[in-house]
Amino acid sequence: MSSQRILVPPIKCQGIKTKLVPWIKAIIPSDFDGRWIEPFMGSGVVAFNVRPRKALLADSNPHVINFYQAVAKGEITAAITREFLEREGAELLRSEGEHYYSVRQRFNRYGNPLDFLFLNRACFNGMIRFNRKGEFNVPFCRKPNRFAQAYITKIVNQVQMVADACVLGDYEFRCQDYSETIAEALPSDLLYCDPPYIARHTDYFNGWDEEHERQLAKLLGETEARFILSTWHGNEFRANQFIAMFWSGYNVLTKDHFYHVGAREKNRNPMLEALVTNFVPTYEEKKSPIATQLTLFGKGSTYNG
Repeated sequence: MSSQRILVPPIKCQGIKTKLVPWIKAIIPSDFDGRWIEPFMGSGVVAFNVRPRKALLADSNPHVINFYQAVAKGEITAAITREFLEREGAELLRSEGEHYYSVRQRFNRYGNPLDFLFLNRACFNGMIRFNRKGEFNVPFCRKPNRFAQAYITKIVNQVQMVADACVLGDYEFRCQDYSETIAEALPSDLLYCDPPYIARHTDYFNGWDEEHERQLAKLLGETEARFILSTWHGNEFRANQFIAMFWSGYNVLTKDHFYHVGAREKNRNPMLEALVTNFVPTYEEKKSPIATQLTLFGKGSTYNG
């Protein structure tokens, strides 16, 4: 599965699972035939690569959902996206980057989903971050000719990919709390949960703390659906204490992964990722090379999957 091309969606975000998609796909039960449900949609990269027949993709960030709803309804198309980015990109170049802040002010007033796409692809490090007033506040990424034709074409193709997925499948995008989404899951459904990594990320629309993690564990412990949960297991400095607190009673699979944030090599940080499931993955059937036991970056701490 690792040889398959990974489809990258138009919305970027911190912690996007692009490089982990083959691993996640490899453990999906072969008899899964229900609805794919994501309470924390984010970029949507996992769902758009799994390509289920039916999906409920939810998030508490209304701007993410508004964008994907507009694509699904045909209000945002590849052609509309190209025209918009060419026009706004030209103004960005002419103003030497200052137009970014005009668009940001416009977006914070009206919430246009195309403005959201523009900001997401022109802001610093592809971050999605809002202040306490609910205003997008990430600064501009000062890169010459940010919306060059090749970059616009890349984004346009990503929008078309999402549109194609929506046409071929029965996809519903909904803005709601994760607890509401999990409560809808039926025994035939599969929940994929990718919450903010506790004690790791702070640039999400809503915060995430121990109480949220506790509530999520309670909800997943009560669901009759099968689930896959993404979280972090540890890095070279510390382990995720909440694995033992909330998830040790399930199957915990681990895989090393590198996050490269910023332009410098020193910012390339190793992380032991974890997938938590309430079912036993069938590796032989999926022919997955996933290791179920890894040593944490030479520190001598062994984590069992």
